[in-house]
Amino acid sequence: MINKDISLTSLRISIVGLGLIGGSLAKAIKHNIPSIHISAFDKPDILKKAKSECVIDVALSNVENCADSDIIFLSLPTNLSLEYLTRLAPLISEKSLITDVSGVKSVFYKQWNSLEHKGFFIGGHPMTGKEKGEYENSDAMLFENSVYVLTGTQDDPHAKELIMLLKTIGARIILLSPEEHDKIVASVSHLPQLTAVSLINALTDEKEITLAAGGFRDLTRVASSPFKIWKPVIQNNKKEILESLARLDLQLKKITNAITTDDNDTLQDLFDKAANLREAIPKNSKGFIHPLHDLFIYVNDEPGVLAKLTGALFNDGINIKDIELLKIREGTGGTFRASFENREEMAAASTIIKQIGFKISGGS
Repeated sequence: MINKDISLTSLRISIVGLGLIGGSLAKAIKHNIPSIHISAFDKPDILKKAKSECVIDVALSNVENCADSDIIFLSLPTNLSLEYLTRLAPLISEKSLITDVSGVKSVFYKQWNSLEHKGFFIGGHPMTGKEKGEYENSDAMLFENSVYVLTGTQDDPHAKELIMLLKTIGARIILLSPEEHDKIVASVSHLPQLTAVSLINALTDEKEITLAAGGFRDLTRVASSPFKIWKPVIQNNKKEILESLARLDLQLKKITNAITTDDNDTLQDLFDKAANLREAIPKNSKGFIHPLHDLFIYVNDEPGVLAKLTGALFNDGINIKDIELLKIREGTGGTFRASFENREEMAAASTIIKQIGFKISGGS
């Protein structure tokens, strides 16, 4: 059992894999708790860069060296994370906790329960991301206001420090069973991915591709995700994904039949139901599919700071579509999320915001 008296500042954390998620975890933790000790395992060139940027404290030459850490994050593609879970399970002590960041959860518990171990495992899934992966696109603000699923119970003592740590980097924790998680993400993450692939592949000629800008491009942005990332997710959540595809197929058949028979009443009902359900989706948190054109702006806790920010953008004719205060620490500062209509306005806003002295991240 993890020592309840341990403070976050004295936690020893290891991150296996410094890609987009693992690198962002390291940066977010160091940004919020600079004194925390982070070791990492990855390719030598990535470790060298992360250490030179003071994102990690120790570069590990082999994954077994992280076995004595308090919390170990497996931040690799699903199959590799399962492989390292198998290697680390018999090595960790009863004070160590392993967690992962993969998009499926039941398979990890099945694997964990088949292994000899003294420590503990809690599955995790940060519902956030970017179009581009790898360490160079990692971002300390990636988890701000994002949903982070943990597959455990609220009173699980082994989750205490993990939950505290994730809340410190801005994440919103949701606790689900592994089975609940896999069923839900099949609908809200895996199905949109496969639908986006299908929509892109449904384009038949260059003229359609030329005109497929704006909303269509935003709707299908996840189609750029590489298959090597999705292959193990699809394989390990096959049953739930097929059920989600069957529900989508049913809805498409309803629309097809209504159009074929000129049944406008049914079409009206389907449109109205979709509009109402979409309005019910929370607007104040990031999920797996999030706005493309967000900037995260660090501000000092001082009078007039918001007026300075919005005034500078207004004077240059840049419209903020949405703005939200994500986090504030009295006497220190906070973070605003500002959303823009398109990439061009976001890029112009980024330049102006930097010129007036604010620090920003995001924009990928």
